[in-house]
Amino acid sequence: MTDELHWKTASELGRMYRLREVSPVEVIDAVLERMEQVHPSINIMVTTTADQARVSAREAEARLGSGEDLPPLFGVPMTVKDLAETAGVRTTYGSTAYADHVPDLDAIGWERLKEQGVILLGKTTTPEFGLLGVTESKLTGSTSTPWRPGYAAGGSSGGAAAAVVSGVGPVAWGSDGGGSIRVPSSLCGAVGIKPSIGRIPTRDNTDSDSTDGPIARTVLDAAMVLDATAGHHPADRFSVPREARSYADAASAPGDLTGVRVGYCHDLGQKVLDAEVRRLFDRAVDDMRAAGASIEGVEIELPDTEYVFDLVNGYSYVDVLEELRREGVEVWPSIRELADRGSRLSGREVHGVHAVKTQIYNAFNDAMTGLDVLVTPTTAVSAFPSEGDKGPALQVGGHDTMPLGMLIHMMTEPPSHAGLPALSVPGGFTDQGLPIGVQFIGRLWGDADVISVAARYERLNAWHEHHPAL
Repeated sequence: MTDELHWKTASELGRMYRLREVSPVEVIDAVLERMEQVHPSINIMVTTTADQARVSAREAEARLGSGEDLPPLFGVPMTVKDLAETAGVRTTYGSTAYADHVPDLDAIGWERLKEQGVILLGKTTTPEFGLLGVTESKLTGSTSTPWRPGYAAGGSSGGAAAAVVSGVGPVAWGSDGGGSIRVPSSLCGAVGIKPSIGRIPTRDNTDSDSTDGPIARTVLDAAMVLDATAGHHPADRFSVPREARSYADAASAPGDLTGVRVGYCHDLGQKVLDAEVRRLFDRAVDDMRAAGASIEGVEIELPDTEYVFDLVNGYSYVDVLEELRREGVEVWPSIRELADRGSRLSGREVHGVHAVKTQIYNAFNDAMTGLDVLVTPTTAVSAFPSEGDKGPALQVGGHDTMPLGMLIHMMTEPPSHAGLPALSVPGGFTDQGLPIGVQFIGRLWGDADVISVAARYERLNAWHEHHPAL
């Protein structure tokens, strides 16, 4: 039993705790042992909280034995991305400038999870301020996908996704402004949810594109975390009230995909897709059709993704660059390049970003007319060798084009700018044994609906039951 505990899902652990089949102490010991085994190979942790986790586990065991009516996630171990504040626990934002920073307040999402009795295992790796497409940091080095050490885990929640897939906690807390949950979930083989705009509050929020969110091995576990964290908070002007419908109930709904109207698009107009990813994605679409879904090919016209990224983020990179230089911190080349492009934007262009976001929203809305969900590959390629802050360049016709560390966000950026719910679910493995993700995009506020469809797809192949041999 002990050897298998680190593979148990959050929902399984909750059931086992209540049947007295296992205790939180046993689970925490097993997961911490697993962390010691895999961290040297894939580099997932910045700070560990092993001692406190064991204290929390003993307290959880006592409360479970008292017969209290406790929340579903009570006693479940979890990691938190090192961009999210954890009061009293070091939070570095992936930067050497904050190597010893210890916040006084919790991020709202983590505060809510603590109230549910979740047990913190530690903080997972992230690139500096989450600004790179891969998880590479001057503070912690490079994080790998658990399926092949030395290959990129994606970013910026790379440590969180790699931890979950390697057995270090069944769930993790990440964040996503343009794919930072979904991209590493795809490259690592996890489930990652970017909820609708405002669904999960962030303290003093100024960015409507970015959101915290869950990463897990199953859609149900991710939905349980979303249930525990969603809902309005007065510290976030973008936050919205909690939905009446339970996300966990949506993920548990029985049945196949009969009657579900699915639109599919290979590249969201980006014109780049690896042949192996395309093959696996087409098989996923065929599986949905065989499970009863009505399938329709969809074309969508979107503004240039790289240009929109610069519009949305350009000036923030300028500010970050200035701060890092003041702190005497070495700056990644890609951050310098983005800051340089951002500084060249005109005031009229920056002001026009709101219209561009509305244009993206309208494009999705039109493309999804008569559909329940839109599915795409999550990333255009599977994991690739870790090479600095950008990864190797894509080869087309013998010539280098866009670096893969930037390309992997091309299909996750647009739903973020539209504010739509989107999640990545494992969609199989390449001939090289690397996972790929299928991205499910829903209508605004349709989080429960898209979770329900993704969960029913997940049951067709159960890719989450495959584990890396670390």
